[in-house]
Amino acid sequence: MSAAAKYTLGRLGLFVVVVLALWPVDIDIFLKLILALVFSAALSFFLLRGWRDQMGQQMAEAADRRKAEKERLRSALAGTDDESAGVTAEDPSTKPDDGKPKRD
Repeated sequence: MSAAAKYTLGRLGLFVVVVLALWPVDIDIFLKLILALVFSAALSFFLLRGWRDQMGQQMAEAADRRKAEKERLRSALAGTDDESAGVTAEDPSTKPDDGKPKRD
């Protein structure tokens, strides 16, 4: 299970636990839900720190992979990648065909 899924389920679980703890209190249901949201957010800041850090690390790694892939694709489109480095511009197989008949 990914860290994001664990953290999300942990936040939802804390919210449910706090709602159940506030259930016997004689206040409006909307106030109970708001209090549960606030208390569960505060608890998750301390209790779910490890999962939150793991999720942040996974997100940073994914962003780095996307950035590296984007740079690789840009260099490939610009013709500066390793595969095209060995081919010279004088090679007729690399020149684009302009549609005109060839004269010998």
